[in-house]
Amino acid sequence: METVVFVLMILVCFNFMLKQTYRKLRSVLVISVICALFVGLMWPYAIEQSKTQVADWLANPALMLDTSVVLSVEVVLQMTFCMLAAHIQSAGPVKKRVLWAYKALRWFPGILVFPVLFCGLVALIFSFPGVSFSLIAWSMAAAVFILIPAGSFLLRWLLPEKELRLELLFLANALIAILGIIATVNGRTAVKGIDEIDWGALAGLTILLVAGALVGMILRKVKLKRQTN
Repeated sequence: METVVFVLMILVCFNFMLKQTYRKLRSVLVISVICALFVGLMWPYAIEQSKTQVADWLANPALMLDTSVVLSVEVVLQMTFCMLAAHIQSAGPVKKRVLWAYKALRWFPGILVFPVLFCGLVALIFSFPGVSFSLIAWSMAAAVFILIPAGSFLLRWLLPEKELRLELLFLANALIAILGIIATVNGRTAVKGIDEIDWGALAGLTILLVAGALVGMILRKVKLKRQTN
């Protein structure tokens, strides 16, 4: 479970860095300052945590389900950004509302990166006992401020094609969605298994599928006839 969450946190950071490659340097610096201030100012709350408390959070089904809702919303927004970006690049002139939606989503940095930064701060404080908490926090804040623009520049240098970065961002978000389901289920099943087959429901589903296929074929033939005429 902890391994899945750790991989999920790495993917969230990677997605965050990859998203910055679509912004200008000024925007990246603004987001870097926000993240750095978040890390530097959260140390009074980070020192109140404990390793056992973090483990209890991961084992809490209700909390993990709430987290899955936030994760799902972010994944949907990031995937929407990818689809809008691909649409704008390939469709030519687009409507203003589509362009405004794309700009708004491009500015959306993601909210999952902040819990990840907080968890990193807690882990760093536990790793250096006896060191000033504020010193650890502001040192990490300085590292975050440097690493975000540097990582964005490195990804842009390694992947100069926007289309490739966009596809990678979409696939990474899909992987986050899958890992989020695994992490939030946490060994539980939402539906109790059954041994019997509901033949009536199966027959109804089959009839619906066949009827839908027939309607689709008829509509396609009608459309082709209209195009030929």
